[in-house]
Amino acid sequence: MTGKIDLAKGSLGTVESVVMGIAGTAPAFSVAVTTAAIVASVGVLSVGSIFYCGLIMFGIMLAFFHLSKIAPHAGAAYAWVGHVFGSSWGFFTGWGLLVASTFFMVSATIPAATSTLVLIFPDRVEDTVWVTATAAVWLTLVTLVVTKGIKHASYTQLALTGIETLVVLALIIAAFVQYGGRPAHPPSIIWFSPFSFTPQLFATGALTAIFFYWGWDVTLNLSEETKAGEIDKPHPASQGAFWAMVNLILFFVIMMIVVLIVLNDEEIAQANTNVLYAIATKLFPTPWNYLAVLSTILSTVGTIETQILQFSRSMFAMARDDMLHRRYAIIHPEWQTPWVATGVIWGLGVFLLFSSSFMPSVKNILESSILAIGFQICFYMSLAGFACAWHYRGKLKDGACSAFSYVLWPLLAAIFMVFIALYSIPTFDTVTNILGVGGILLGFLPLLLGRSRRRIGG
Repeated sequence: MTGKIDLAKGSLGTVESVVMGIAGTAPAFSVAVTTAAIVASVGVLSVGSIFYCGLIMFGIMLAFFHLSKIAPHAGAAYAWVGHVFGSSWGFFTGWGLLVASTFFMVSATIPAATSTLVLIFPDRVEDTVWVTATAAVWLTLVTLVVTKGIKHASYTQLALTGIETLVVLALIIAAFVQYGGRPAHPPSIIWFSPFSFTPQLFATGALTAIFFYWGWDVTLNLSEETKAGEIDKPHPASQGAFWAMVNLILFFVIMMIVVLIVLNDEEIAQANTNVLYAIATKLFPTPWNYLAVLSTILSTVGTIETQILQFSRSMFAMARDDMLHRRYAIIHPEWQTPWVATGVIWGLGVFLLFSSSFMPSVKNILESSILAIGFQICFYMSLAGFACAWHYRGKLKDGACSAFSYVLWPLLAAIFMVFIALYSIPTFDTVTNILGVGGILLGFLPLLLGRSRRRIGG
């Protein structure tokens, strides 16, 4: 029944890791879902928020990149933080990711559902019951693909990301051609100037901007299933994370500029979670504008897949180490996937979807889940940044380049994330605080149960 406690080793290459990293962040999905929220918060400074948060996230990526040299591990940050700071901190690092991924099943599947309804039942787009039911169908379909094996997931991801990229590139080119000379928001150096921000304004935009970038670290969770590279060179999974992040920073900055030059503030607000469709409608005639809807659906499905992969591999790793019950480490004998852990994220996702259907609107569901996830991202990724800086503190003596790459950049990124998280808590409403902060604190329960179980068993 349990088979081997082994995943399908050597299944992915460097190119597939890069694609997984990009798909995990879901460019089209991120732009579609969070643009209206960040523009409402900081206006044209959204461009600067995206850029500077990209630099912060790049520092966290460097932390993962260097920590992965300890050993490839399906638990990624959970394992490396635990190695540096001890098992309890490692547990909460993994728990933060598990909780964020669970809430993400709501914030990701709902845009897939609304985009699907735009194509088939446009009058039902704001009906929460229809939206959550459609979202549950998408979640179930993607879970089946992931459960069948990592190669199935990889092939699906390559196809989805390829189509998404072509559609988004067409939007970018058409936007600059048609609106470069008559922008809705005239470009200005203020968009990028760090002096345009107050600490409060930066923190307000940053929590949403960080959500744009989250997901690239799935490549490190798949490192045990990635082919080993050459000796003395970075692991292909680490290379995948690096190149995914470089591409994502460039893409998100360009895409935010596109949004601002094509749409005015009112159009952005009215578009809500369909910003790409609103852009496409101004650029292309019907039915070509519906390609943007297709792109959002494909991107969303792709990121649901990568988050299920990330959750299941993290839960598998924690269970394999007996930090969670070992039932979650069960591997399917044929598919070589942690099917029990995958089933858990499906069940939690469906439960949260139908629970959220009692909220008054689709917009409220998304806003609460996105902000809560942003807090949890800051929590677990900052721990990885601190762990990298401490583990490699000896690099401070090895020259400016090593000191900056191994210690200073990851440390500054971690400090920024802590600042953003703490600054944001007083601004959250009750629901968001329960989801964001309460979700982390809930981890004390399985941590203490695990200690009790090990004490009795040992």
